[in-house]
Amino acid sequence: MEEFYMKLALDLAKKGIGLVNPNPMVGAVIVKDNKIIGKGYHEKYGQNHAEVNAIKSATESIEGSTMYVTLEPCSHYGNTPPCVDRIIKNKISKVVIASHDPNPLVSGRGIKKLRENGIEVVTGILDDENKRLNEVFMKYIIEKIPFVVMKIAMSLDGKICTASGHSKWISCDKSRDEVHKLRGNLSAILVGVNTVIKDNPKLTCRIEGGKNPIRIITDSTLRIPLESNVINDNQSRTIIVTTDRADHKKAEELKDRGIELLFTNSKENRVDLKDMIRKLGELKIDSILLEGGSQLNFSALNEGIVDKVQFYIAPKIIGGVNSKTPIGGLGIDKLSDCFKLKNMITSNIGEDVLIEGYIDK
Repeated sequence: MEEFYMKLALDLAKKGIGLVNPNPMVGAVIVKDNKIIGKGYHEKYGQNHAEVNAIKSATESIEGSTMYVTLEPCSHYGNTPPCVDRIIKNKISKVVIASHDPNPLVSGRGIKKLRENGIEVVTGILDDENKRLNEVFMKYIIEKIPFVVMKIAMSLDGKICTASGHSKWISCDKSRDEVHKLRGNLSAILVGVNTVIKDNPKLTCRIEGGKNPIRIITDSTLRIPLESNVINDNQSRTIIVTTDRADHKKAEELKDRGIELLFTNSKENRVDLKDMIRKLGELKIDSILLEGGSQLNFSALNEGIVDKVQFYIAPKIIGGVNSKTPIGGLGIDKLSDCFKLKNMITSNIGEDVLIEGYIDK
């Protein structure tokens, strides 16, 4: 029954996807006499936590009840008061928790305070499922740098376009819908300036009611055309990551149009991606969808900034020696140096196959 109620709490937590960053998604269920009497989730950043919403929704007294919550209740003051105090005040007798709070500054303190006040605490129920749901938070809260998902759409023979450069559309409609959902769920989207020059994308979320991601473009010398869509529409915040090699006059023009410039170190005449990731983390950007070209994709992998990959593989064969593959750059010399994946999952999205996995660092 503990797993049953925790699964309900996890389902509630998922309702906060894309709305609570950089906070975690959390759900809570209150049970008394084998009956659910309250439930809630963290609905929006800065608002009540899941525990408080569950307590407020209770249909009867929660004294002596059990609360199932997906993350250790907070014990410190932030945007809201400590949830452990509310639990203690309402005389809940038992708290079942999926995962400890990973923040090293607070981890375990909430559990300790509950136990010191005579409340029974059980931990580790569906811990792996919760950590996967909150993989962005689990990284950002500890390392203070964004969780990066590399997304690639390619043909069965590993091509991202024809020899002439035609690429619309390799993946099916359902796959593209899934990608737009991902754009809405993560904080930012990252491309290189060559993608902007070639495709002139808007880099928005085209799902009804979806949240547009922050647009990030790497451009070491500011070659970006001023007529680009990302420059001229105000649907989302736009950050251009550049270096001291940037065109200073262009920089002022971009600033006048409301574009943010983020200066990083230069590495091999390109943006230093590790420096970029660190500085984006300082801007409280906790997650990035990388939809780069083959050069940026290789550089991102080579610099170790990618955490997860999603390959949408279409049942199409393109061929051609000059047709681009998703990972370009210099490549590797030895197979022993290849980028390896772990914890892979395969699923069908429409007529495509989606392969997801985590970079084995």
